[in-house]
Amino acid sequence: MFKWKKLGKVFDPQSQEKKNWMEIYAQSPNIIIFDDYVRVYFSSRAKADENGQFVSRLGFIDLDKKNLFNILNISENPILKLGERGTFDEFGTYPVSVIKDDDEIKAYYAGWTRCESVPFNAAIGFAKSYDNGNSFKKIGKGPVLSYSYDEPFVLGSPRIKKFNGKYYLWYSAGTKWKETDTTPQSIYKIRLAISSDGINWTKQGKNIIENILEEDECQASAEVFYYENKYHMFFSYRYNLGYNEKGRGYKIGYAYSDDLVIWTRDDSQVGIDISEEGWDDESVSYPSIFELNNKVYMLYQGNGIGKNGFGIAELESYKGKI
Repeated sequence: MFKWKKLGKVFDPQSQEKKNWMEIYAQSPNIIIFDDYVRVYFSSRAKADENGQFVSRLGFIDLDKKNLFNILNISENPILKLGERGTFDEFGTYPVSVIKDDDEIKAYYAGWTRCESVPFNAAIGFAKSYDNGNSFKKIGKGPVLSYSYDEPFVLGSPRIKKFNGKYYLWYSAGTKWKETDTTPQSIYKIRLAISSDGINWTKQGKNIIENILEEDECQASAEVFYYENKYHMFFSYRYNLGYNEKGRGYKIGYAYSDDLVIWTRDDSQVGIDISEEGWDDESVSYPSIFELNNKVYMLYQGNGIGKNGFGIAELESYKGKI
């Protein structure tokens, strides 16, 4: 059983000097470890416009490797441009998953576009950095993983990993839109695509995590690592409706696998939950797990799906290497 000790909140853009693109939200933290610092990529937003619409953009902070609460640097500008008119990422980039791949730094991100009958649609784009992760350039105007006959809308929450020479991309795929009295709500499940080059993907074409809340349970952000001869996945899940109410918002779930394809869910082993009070007393989600100085940490977002930033927890009784 895993057990995580919460250490506190690391970053909240509302407590920093405001930038015109980073005023609220620090969503979906994702890390790369450099020689002198830990870089945390995330998605932020300016305040909503007169129509109540947000635009999300990607940025980063650099943390002191000796003290992860010490912020060394905050990106001055977004690391990736929004798409041109009519493209899949015209109205937002959220979330992002970044990987060091030999001498390259690559990013997979969800691009958002606005719709008429439903609030949005999303697909997954790909970009590379040519300045050591300070900014990224897209390889093209379109997505590398998009809707298809069996995944008709809302592909998002990409998480990229490389195991045994192959790329594994876990992502969320929309299954249907559920009508409500106000705005339609999307239902999405975690799925997997595999690639030999990181650009051309073969979708596995099935949901890989069973539901425990309800048939319309929403699932996202599959964080996978190898530890003690097994693959482990920490992910986010919530009720489809009423998720702003306490007890119905995002929580972190857990599953394990021997082959990266077939997963067994067992949330009793997850070892982290909402707090009794504070910034994460309603929701915990979008975990990002990394090893540093012989310790294992989890970054995660709290209430309001990251509206007030993200915090950190440490794995207790850690033995070995992930």
